[in-house]
Amino acid sequence: MPQARVKLIITGDDFGYCPRRNQGITECFLAGAISNVSLLVNGNAAQDAAQLARRYNIPIGLHANLSEGSPVCEALKNNSSLLNEEGFFHGKMGIRTVLAEGLLKMSEVGGNMIIIIIFCCLSSNFRFSFFPFAEIRHVFAQVLEEYGIKHTRVPIEPGLHSCDWIDPLLMDFYLGVEKDSFNTVDVFTKHGIKWPGVYIGLSTMGKNMSISNIQSAIDNAVAAFVAKDDSSAHSSVSPHHDQGSRTVTIELMVHPGYPSIPPVGGCGEGPDDFSQSWERLHELQTLTNTWLQSYYKARNMQLCAFKDL
Repeated sequence: MPQARVKLIITGDDFGYCPRRNQGITECFLAGAISNVSLLVNGNAAQDAAQLARRYNIPIGLHANLSEGSPVCEALKNNSSLLNEEGFFHGKMGIRTVLAEGLLKMSEVGGNMIIIIIFCCLSSNFRFSFFPFAEIRHVFAQVLEEYGIKHTRVPIEPGLHSCDWIDPLLMDFYLGVEKDSFNTVDVFTKHGIKWPGVYIGLSTMGKNMSISNIQSAIDNAVAAFVAKDDSSAHSSVSPHHDQGSRTVTIELMVHPGYPSIPPVGGCGEGPDDFSQSWERLHELQTLTNTWLQSYYKARNMQLCAFKDL
């Protein structure tokens, strides 16, 4: 196994989606199974999640949700290009359509992001995550730079193309996200925004999560990082990893929790199938398994949050 110091950020996504998701994510944090959370500000239980984060000192970042539910900004809840005819966001695929048709107003995208930041009173220790769609990436980067937020997520997962267990339709969506992410790198670099050197989470989500899958994904990513680091030893230092000390930062995105029970949960439209699935509990049980904790210790990995980078 190639040697490298590993800083591992395990992010519990969608904190605030519903009380049962909050409960599961908090339990994971207290068990040392996750080290960071991503708050869904327009989630049904966002206020409860924020209180839990303060109570237990849970490092928190923000999920810039522009696809599910409705905006945080009150002024954008009516007659906004961000919304469909039912008054909700266009959805993960719908937002791509309105972008392609030139119907999405970037001023409204920026306005909603700013309200999210102000709502949470953010400092530069926080990080933002979002799907880096087309022109949105430029607005996103400008807002982060303006408010001094230094870190984000770039969802480019090594080895994703060879994951033949992922449903073809879902893989098409993932590859679209990957393409957008590659196109975002230069934009983020220009604005001084950083991100972990490795992202993992699409190939290990839900039913595809297992101790062996997580171990393989991390080990393979570290090996690839070391090989790339060796081959570019004389090149300039990357903005998102510390080449000099041979340190790789990895973000593992996870979605643990207890399944949502309708009608409670969601972002205004009720809980979706993803949140109601048994897979949320499966992730919780996998992440808190002592065998996985032992693996991190055996590899001498440092579990940390974005504020520790």
